[in-house]
Amino acid sequence: MRALLGVLGCYVAVLSVQGMYSPSDDVIELNPSNFNQEVLQSESLWLVEFYAPWCGHCQHLEPEWKKAATALKGIVKVGAVDADQHNTLGGQYGVRGFPTIKIFGANKYKPEDYQGGRSTQAIVDAALSAVRSLVKDRQNGRSGGYDYNKQSSGGSSGGSTKDVMELTDDNFDQMVLDSGDVWMVEFFAPWCGHCKNLEPEWTAAASQVKEQTNGKVKLGAVDATVHQGLASRYGIRGFPTIKIFRKEEEPEDYQGGRTRSDIVARALDLYSDNAPPPELFEILNEDILKKTCDDHQLCVIAILPHILDTGASGRNNYLEVMMKMAEKYKKKMWGWLWTEAGAQMELESSLGIGGFGYPAMAAINARKMKFALLKGSFSETGINEFLRDLSVGRGSTATVAGGALPKVHAVEAWDGNDGVLPVEDDIDLSDVDLDDLEKDEL
Repeated sequence: MRALLGVLGCYVAVLSVQGMYSPSDDVIELNPSNFNQEVLQSESLWLVEFYAPWCGHCQHLEPEWKKAATALKGIVKVGAVDADQHNTLGGQYGVRGFPTIKIFGANKYKPEDYQGGRSTQAIVDAALSAVRSLVKDRQNGRSGGYDYNKQSSGGSSGGSTKDVMELTDDNFDQMVLDSGDVWMVEFFAPWCGHCKNLEPEWTAAASQVKEQTNGKVKLGAVDATVHQGLASRYGIRGFPTIKIFRKEEEPEDYQGGRTRSDIVARALDLYSDNAPPPELFEILNEDILKKTCDDHQLCVIAILPHILDTGASGRNNYLEVMMKMAEKYKKKMWGWLWTEAGAQMELESSLGIGGFGYPAMAAINARKMKFALLKGSFSETGINEFLRDLSVGRGSTATVAGGALPKVHAVEAWDGNDGVLPVEDDIDLSDVDLDDLEKDEL
């Protein structure tokens, strides 16, 4: 499901386009341009906050974070990333809410989540504890760093070399061209300085891309000095050269940056471009609602009018609008659900939907038990504006009634047909004496 950050994470109405820290602070502002050099290639231990300027919790943390940075100056480096602006960098480290704090210690490519308090003292204590652990590791001869070997004629290798596929003249066609997956392939030469600089970024990106795309986008490497047939076949003239391969399409030159975040961002774009839209499920039982909402950062639920009010044609029109929006926002990897008005009254009640009429729509963040309601029209334009606001952290939200997903009743799936009015029992009047009725009325 590619990069959604902060949606329903911190809920405030005011947005800010300015960062929360300035050059006069001891907090170092980090971004995709300087993160690799400042943090990943540094020998220092780093505490990094991923924040959004509009996030209330981030605003409360700001003075404490600045004080901690001043107290730790010269001992531990303290940084901050505006992950609302640099969402690919936040997505690279699995940031799902704000603020998120990571400790970049011995192994910069596997930062630890900070689980402590949000006071200056708690932050400082955690930083000093991490420093002691780092020193102890070094005393015991464990660098903890990114352990990778030099590139050799066998292909690219590194900390997670199994995630970078070694491609050769013999296996290239079968693994890449005959595959239904998308490939990003690096053609390198072992003696190339730029290739050596790229190797740790490429290897780290490969592991992350594998995880985030479920293996649908793969990273490979070809030693072009050994497999010269492949290099000649694709017109390789310099190193490293990166090409993108999609089934039954001509290879495309990769024109992006050479940092891990650049590579991952492009891979996620390729994944979403080739991924089918998410499925639209009818809420038939509790498992469908729970699994969809638990497995996705956001689940979008439509309450459609009763079938007797719209007929099959009207309902299909509503479902078609939802499927178009699911396609448009498939990069977000949200879950999509619908149910008929009156079928799940507890769900409607927990979302306060009854007062808005039908069709209605809500977006739920099950981790936070927060939801937002569609206030505009149930149309492509109205839903698009609603979801667009949510994707950038705007829009009013509320807590799901009861603080948990409501009870769901098992119902039969819609059969795709028009509704049928209930059959009323015929009343047999043959035994009724109408004369007696008239006397009673008198």
